Amino acid sequence: MIPVRSYWKLLSAYLRKQRAQIVVLTTMLFAGIALQVINPQIIRAFIDDAIEGGDSGGLVGLAVAFMVIAVVYQGLSLASTWLAERIGWRATNDLRLDLSDHLLHLDMDFHKTHTPGELVERVDGDVTALSNFFGQFVIHVVGNLLLLVGILALLWRENSWIGLTMTLFAMTGLGVMVAVQSVATRWWAAVKALRAEMFGFLGEQVGGTEDVRANGAARFMMRRFTLLLRRWLPAEVRGRHGWSVLWATNILVFGISYLLVFVLGTWQFNRGSLTLGSVYLIFHYAEMLRHPMDRIRSQMEDFQKAAAGIGRVNELFDRQNRLSMEGARHLGEGPLSVELRNVSFSYREDDPEQGSTALAADSAERVLHDLTIELAPGRILGVLGRTGSGKTTLARLLTRLYDPDRGSVVLGGVDATEADIRSLRRKVGMVTQDVQLFRASIRDNLTFFDSSIPDERIDDALATLGLENWVAAMPHGLDTMLEAGGAGLSAGEAQLLAFTRIFLENPGLVVLDEASSRVDPATEQLIETAVARLMADRTGVIIAHRLDTVDRADDILILDEGRVAEFGPRRRLADDPDSRFSQLIGTGLEEVLE
Repeated sequence: MIPVRSYWKLLSAYLRKQRAQIVVLTTMLFAGIALQVINPQIIRAFIDDAIEGGDSGGLVGLAVAFMVIAVVYQGLSLASTWLAERIGWRATNDLRLDLSDHLLHLDMDFHKTHTPGELVERVDGDVTALSNFFGQFVIHVVGNLLLLVGILALLWRENSWIGLTMTLFAMTGLGVMVAVQSVATRWWAAVKALRAEMFGFLGEQVGGTEDVRANGAARFMMRRFTLLLRRWLPAEVRGRHGWSVLWATNILVFGISYLLVFVLGTWQFNRGSLTLGSVYLIFHYAEMLRHPMDRIRSQMEDFQKAAAGIGRVNELFDRQNRLSMEGARHLGEGPLSVELRNVSFSYREDDPEQGSTALAADSAERVLHDLTIELAPGRILGVLGRTGSGKTTLARLLTRLYDPDRGSVVLGGVDATEADIRSLRRKVGMVTQDVQLFRASIRDNLTFFDSSIPDERIDDALATLGLENWVAAMPHGLDTMLEAGGAGLSAGEAQLLAFTRIFLENPGLVVLDEASSRVDPATEQLIETAVARLMADRTGVIIAHRLDTVDRADDILILDEGRVAEFGPRRRLADDPDSRFSQLIGTGLEEVLE
């Protein structure tokens, strides 16, 4: 069970801004309850007056009053439903925004162990289940409980035997609902977990369709898909079973209650304790009891889904970022110095039972071991090493996608953990071989949808990087629409856009993580020109396998199994026949490092 405090925390946080509308909704709901209770009294008066031969004018007045109340009630019901939906969706949209923002700021360990499809289901599917909870649950449950109490009170007023009987049946029905709800919440949590797994699987397959088909793995993937569906179906049936038990309980309880009302009503009428109108009134109230109970049952089903959703939403909010975001120091302007002081690093593995990440205890599992290097402002460092030597990990530490386990990364004289994260993101730019492009115009892809950046500034950046003719050749220039993932562009063209993105930010440190490894001949010269101009008056770190890529480097760092194998000025190392860099040049860099 989720503590009541968790429910209240979400309600108070996301409904506070809609207090006025909630007051209006509450007023309409309670007014509707009052009208529901009043109308049966009018019917009883009409029946008794008609049997006693009452004045026709009075009967017409009662009939008109009944119809007016019925119309007003339907209007209130329509308006309250619309307003409740409006409140619920506004609240859940605010929650989606906060949850998305929280996920975007979580460390990379989290995102490595959770697929995009799973996170989409967590942000959208789980939160959608809360829409009724925000907009209707509390008010409707409280309102229907008040209606239930009011009906029972009026039944006691009419006849104590009937009041006692219906009270016992109502309490029995509510007790069963609460008992079933406590069990069904766990069932719905399992359903939501499987849904998230399914959407995560689908996201992977859609993204990897080309590789799946090229390697003949379609049948294998369909088998995995089938196995997931076979796990999902029984969980979904079990979750729905909670609703069916509640529904069946209502039918059974009120089927028996109607029988007792007829028996007791007939008995009291024959004794002269009740008029015919009173017998009808009691039956009508007994029938009305079913409606709030049905609504409470319906709300309890939503409550089952909401409880599971709240648990999973709170689980995400409780997930803490490994990166400290509280630094207040700002990185300076111009080229940044880079200093690694005894830096060691290990990737964490997600621990689903504890909701955290566990550090690899064995030092043999470390990716980097006691790295100590210093790079002066404005110099370019070429980083070489075999696959798995820690080159990409070094880039992630410099851009602060991760923090080191030991030691410190100092940029421009400021420890990265003490720097304001926004300042660091602006002053340190990185381009990888896989560039993420969005389904948007070239302009929006260059500016990351920042409309405050004028076209003149974009044109100046393109001209500086020598890319103005390339963009001008596009069908609609900056307004040319790109597809998600850069469909229709070569890898080199996508990297040209990434270089322009970085240039617009004007960082003091630029990290190129094998950004030229997939360059096509048509854009190779543009890439070379763009890199040269991008690195001008900036500190650079170039991670590469190709020899010509590090020709522009001032210093060379060779990593071997996460340790510094060699570090120093490129020319000195190249001229030293005993250096590893010189040997790499002599034997062929690609052959030795791949």
